[in-house]
Amino acid sequence: MRLTKFTDLGLRAVMRLAVTEQAEPLTTRKVAEAMGVPYAHMAKAITRLQHLGVLEARRGRGGGLELTGLGQQASVGWLVRELEGVEEVVACDGDPPCPLRWACRLRGALRQAQDAFYAALDPLTVADLVASPTGPVLVGLVGRRAK
Repeated sequence: MRLTKFTDLGLRAVMRLAVTEQAEPLTTRKVAEAMGVPYAHMAKAITRLQHLGVLEARRGRGGGLELTGLGQQASVGWLVRELEGVEEVVACDGDPPCPLRWACRLRGALRQAQDAFYAALDPLTVADLVASPTGPVLVGLVGRRAK
């Protein structure tokens, strides 16, 4: 299974915010620079995470991004499902529909594989993702040029 860039950015943003100290508020721009991605791409992911209730964004002086309680305890499987959207791995009912759709075993096998993928991510939390050695690396990231 391959995740979209959008989901990758969302997960990286959550991970970076999970290791942020309260005295060091991060902005979307700072997170984008640390991850070496365009601001506009990171802003879209941040907005989606805010709508999910995973983080809060405050504007103005003293503002910044902060993970909510949900964001700190979120299952990685849940986050990926919410960012990716749960869809079939293959589009059997497309236009034109697959001629094998009523007798195909591939669709069921791929659905089982997708379920196994999420089942492996469900027990992981954001805290698990930022445990050492990842957390200290995330804290040490400085602005990089977006590619």
